[in-house]
Amino acid sequence: MPKHGQAAVVVENLVVRRGRLEVLHGLSCELPPGQVTGLLGPSGGGKTTLMRSIVGVQRVVSGRVTVLGEPAGSRDLRHRLGYVTQAPSIYGDATVLQNVSYFAQLAGASRARVAEVISQVGLDSHASALATRLSGGQASRASLACALVGDPELLVLDEPTVGLDPLLREDLWRLFHELSDAGHTLLVSSHVMDEARRCDRLLLLREGRLVADATPGELAERTGTDDLEQAFLRLIRAEEVA
Repeated sequence: MPKHGQAAVVVENLVVRRGRLEVLHGLSCELPPGQVTGLLGPSGGGKTTLMRSIVGVQRVVSGRVTVLGEPAGSRDLRHRLGYVTQAPSIYGDATVLQNVSYFAQLAGASRARVAEVISQVGLDSHASALATRLSGGQASRASLACALVGDPELLVLDEPTVGLDPLLREDLWRLFHELSDAGHTLLVSSHVMDEARRCDRLLLLREGRLVADATPGELAERTGTDDLEQAFLRLIRAEEVA
């Protein structure tokens, strides 16, 4: 775990290009430990690129990303970090149980832990189902179970609630806060602004630049509105005027 008062993730002057297009423009931010930080903004704004940079699978042009006190992508971080991509990251020809058990073996987790995380993501009744038979939302939850089974200190979740009904979304956000209460750090991306209220802190990203880094309360005070979608629009308009 990070030392007391130390950020779980520190991003400094990060520049990323894809081909000739610069995707992140000298971005800097920090993730406080033991909190749920929401990464929000329109599609194509750089959210996934920032997450890939934190996980250590994105080639960067310049800048530095430090994760749990180590350079992003370090071997020592492999069992300390869990990453769930937008596309389900499970084996289609294996069952939910087999998928989670496989990742448990890699992480040295117990059979009891496998059963625990399958239950946490609400897939008890689908444990014996092949991944190819799962709905999109079920496959996303199976991927989350695979990331959780090693009990990572940092969880990076790229739009984990897409395609889920309101009850399942509620259950997952409850789980996210249970994890943060237990000391885990979570970075959760979304383009749905109503999920912003569920976060302890918000990073609002647009066109590869950080528009805001604040708590929901601070953002409301800064923009003069409790409607976080309107708050985001007001910040964008203020930037355009400036």
